[in-house]
Amino acid sequence: MPSRRHFLQQATAGLASLALLNQGAARAAARTYTNPVYAGQFPDPFVLRHQGRYYAFGTTGQGRTTDGRIFTVLTSSNLVDWKPAGGALTPPAGAEGADFWAPEVVYHNGTFYMYYSMGGGAIGASVGHRLHVATSKTPQGPYQQVALMDVPASKFTIDAHPFQDTDGQWYLFYARDFIDTDNGYRPGTGLVVDRLLDMTRLAGESRTVMRARHDWTVFEKNRTMPLYDNKTFAEWHTLEGPFVRKHGGKYYCFYSGANFLTPRYGVDYCVADSILGPYSDAGAEKGPRVLHAVAGHVRGPGHHSHVLSPDGKTEYLVYHAWDTGMKERQLCIDKLAWTAQGPRCQGPTYTPQPLP
Repeated sequence: MPSRRHFLQQATAGLASLALLNQGAARAAARTYTNPVYAGQFPDPFVLRHQGRYYAFGTTGQGRTTDGRIFTVLTSSNLVDWKPAGGALTPPAGAEGADFWAPEVVYHNGTFYMYYSMGGGAIGASVGHRLHVATSKTPQGPYQQVALMDVPASKFTIDAHPFQDTDGQWYLFYARDFIDTDNGYRPGTGLVVDRLLDMTRLAGESRTVMRARHDWTVFEKNRTMPLYDNKTFAEWHTLEGPFVRKHGGKYYCFYSGANFLTPRYGVDYCVADSILGPYSDAGAEKGPRVLHAVAGHVRGPGHHSHVLSPDGKTEYLVYHAWDTGMKERQLCIDKLAWTAQGPRCQGPTYTPQPLP
């Protein structure tokens, strides 16, 4: 029959084992993250990695950060634990009431360049967005607007994405409206690329990267557009948020398609042998292949950027997705895999995942 001493020894051993299990669970929890990695409002996230630190920039629309600036800035050392760092852009003169969307930042020859669009908002639906660039000597800013990068042929131009090719030449990808139906394409926002003469000037030699031609990219049916003399389009489509990666000798232009409020919204891509195209989206006929909604769990994942993990080995997509009440678009991250079928996000996830 077990003695009291034996019972106490077993109980003590049991408590010690439980303590070890709890410590192990704590360590396991500490090695994971769960989306969203930042629960506040953070649409159109772009992440810059500079000197071992991450800087995230998010759309503020007509809003201002607590320091009176435009575009929310967060900082992190691990892509998971983010701290607010104020606002990025000093409000330019004459921009009161305008929407500011989709900032992206690159570092070149000692200067940080921020590209974004401005327009619409409280100043009116008939005022289209145009591209601008601002500069700073530090990654978090404050940035000062220095140039308009106008596209005269477009009344609505958004989502500027600067890309430097392996030969050192810079290009600017962006989204703009097309209202024709030439070559079987559908009216709506499509993707374009132009060469940069320098970091603040376009060459004016734009080429179409991809336009809408699939049902899933429809933004809205019977949409009346004040920008185009209140014309009503039977279907208005949207391709937006371009982000380019060169992989395996080919150029992949990732983008988000459809209406950001709907379950159809997600990330797809087109691919080319040359930076200027032609690009093919073969395989994208039925829906977004890289990142898409998960019914009951994740809605509207998209408008992403790419960044490497702290060890520089794993590629992550940084994107926004709606909270359950669809009040905020929140910051999320998940791994990107380059598969035999093409690039695929290993997400969107909503359960604990290993830390980057």
